[in-house]
This record gives sequence, C-alpha cells and structure tokens, in this order.
Amino acid sequence: MSIRERLSGNEAVAYAMRQINPDVMGAFPITPSTEIPQYFAQYVADGLVDTEFVTVESEHSSISTCIGAQAAGGRAVTATSSCGLALMFELLYVASSSRLPITLACVNRALTGPININNDHSDSMGCRDAGWIQIYSETNQEAYDNFLQAMPIGEHSAVRLPVMICQDGFITSHGVENIELLEDDVVKGFVGEYQPEHYLLKHENPLAVGPYDVTHYYMEHKIQQAEAMKAAKPVILQVAEAFERVSGRKYGLFESYHMEDAELALVLIGSSAGTARAAVDQLRAQGRRVGMVKLRVFRPFPMEELAAALAGCKAVAVMDKAESFSAAGGPLFAETRSALYDLPQRPLCVNYVYGLGGRDFTVDTACTVFDALADIARTGKTGETYRHIGQRSE
Repeated sequence: MSIRERLSGNEAVAYAMRQINPDVMGAFPITPSTEIPQYFAQYVADGLVDTEFVTVESEHSSISTCIGAQAAGGRAVTATSSCGLALMFELLYVASSSRLPITLACVNRALTGPININNDHSDSMGCRDAGWIQIYSETNQEAYDNFLQAMPIGEHSAVRLPVMICQDGFITSHGVENIELLEDDVVKGFVGEYQPEHYLLKHENPLAVGPYDVTHYYMEHKIQQAEAMKAAKPVILQVAEAFERVSGRKYGLFESYHMEDAELALVLIGSSAGTARAAVDQLRAQGRRVGMVKLRVFRPFPMEELAAALAGCKAVAVMDKAESFSAAGGPLFAETRSALYDLPQRPLCVNYVYGLGGRDFTVDTACTVFDALADIARTGKTGETYRHIGQRSE
C-alpha cells in the first residue's frame, strides 16, 4: 500500500536513500543539492539508517569516498550539482572504468561561468561521455522512483556501471508536490542486497581496483565498458517492469505523448515536459497533429527506439537545456539527429537551445516552436538548424 505525502524532490531522494539504507554516503554541500545530504544526515543522527556518513572537504573527496566504499564491497551514494559535479570529473571516469555501481543524485544546475545557481543541464551533459548511466526526472515522483530503480540497474551482473539520477534544480528539487511513496519493506525487497562478485575485502580473490592499464589491455577494457552500456538498455526496461509490479507506475526509455499520428514533435528532457505537454494539449484542441517525446534515459541513448517514435513526423524540434559550443547544436540534438539518419524517410530536424541559467520555458514558447515546425513542414526547408529561443534579443 502506497504512502501519500507532499515532498520536495530533494526530500524524496533523501527518503529513497533512507529506505535503501546504503553502507556509505560521501557528502559535501552545494546548491541546489545540499538538502539531500542534509535530510539524510538527520536520518543518520536519528539512527534510522546504518550508513557511514562521511563529511569531506570537497566533492572530489565525496566521490573518492564512494569509490573506496564501493570497491570494498559496499553500497555508496552521493549527491551534487553544477561545479561540484565538475570537481568530480576525473573520478567519474575512475568509477565507471572500475565498474563500480555508485548511485549519484545530480540536481541539475547551470555550470559556471558566469556563476548561476539556477537550472539547466550543462553539468550532467558536460560529463555525458564519462561512462555513467544517466536517467532524467520530470517530477518529484519520478526523481524518487528513478532513484529506487538505479541500484538494480547499475548492480546487475551484465552492467556494473555507476548511475546518475538527474532532476531539475529548484524546479523539482525545492518545489513541493504530492507524491506516492512505497513502504520500507517493499523498497528493501525491490532493491535487494548488494552482491558484488569481486571486491577488495574478498579474501578468496585478492585484486587491485583502478590499476595502471598498459597498451595491451586498455582498449579491451574500454570495449567491455561499451558493451556494458549496451547491456544496460534491456536491464533498464526489465527493472522498470519489476518496479511497475510493486508501484503501479510505468517507465520506459522515454515517454511518447500523442505521437501516434503526430506530424510535428518536440524532443526534450526533464521538467520542461510538463510545459510542452500543456502546449500539445492546447494545440490538439485546435485540431493540430502535434506530439512530444520526453527522454528519460540519455545514457545509454535509445537510438533505434527514438527513431521509431519519430519516424512518422514531418518536422521535429530537439530542445537542449545545455550548450555544446559545437557551433552545430546541443548534445541532445546531436544524438537525436544521428538516430534519425538511417530512417528511409527522415523528418526535418532543427535544434533549439533554451532555458539556460533558469530562463523560463512557457507554453507560449513551446507553441512558437510548433508554429516554426509547421512552416518547416509546409515549405520543406529547415533554414538555420541551430537556434536559440527565450533570449532577450528576439
């Protein structure tokens, strides 16, 4: 039986951590993720978890703590944002290449500079190639649900990769919403106990973690990582099916909204999906065949599935809440456009970079994008493919 509550996204993630009861948390505060270790520290102080809560001097040290704990055979969690994630950058690669399924709550915030504490996806997108599974949340409910699914995904024997659960800073992290929580025993049964095959404290099989990898072995190990990321996709869907059985809530690699007959579509990530959904409803009421795809899983990227979802469209706008500074578009655009390449009939595709540093994304903005797509579909000409929207210069 579910428990009905009203929680912020940060509270929801901390609550999920309490129910999981990890062995170690490495923690250093940074806005807007600070509340997660703050709430969890109270659980530790109240004796509600058995977790070793390690207060460190930087985010570099917090992820180092998690790497050490996970390598020793324990479950480790942390939370961070923005520059904190950037400070972890070197160790993100160490964690994934060492095949350590750490779970990190990333509360997305614009990455310096200039300094900005509001939401966009520049932090997590900046480390998209670090070898971590990345799952994004639209709502507080999804942040909670995704965090519970992270460990069964990352710890799966075919995967063994760290998992980053992302939510939008302040928009969901501090906004309070109605939420349904699972009971503690249900969570424990769903997540299960961590059963590492190899770890530092296993006396029967001594090993090193993170040793120097010479030329004769390095590439083979990178291919193993790449194969593990491929294997993660079906595991994510298997875990989602198991989660639906205990929660009644269904998840996939992405959500298709009114895509069955859509001629025009938006592709986006995170809390903006709620705004885009309202725009789709508004335009559908006018008889326009529009739809939306909200990507949940960015790593591994669901290339074939996304292409199939967009195959019937005439024009698609990919919405990036992060700059890539490639002079050719944002990261989600690059991935999505590549996914469409092998379709026999490709939709025309443009990119909009929006919402940087917390800039508002409104229903009117989404409708403006759909209007532009209608012109593209009518004329057959995309014009400039790499665009920005919402800035004052318009």
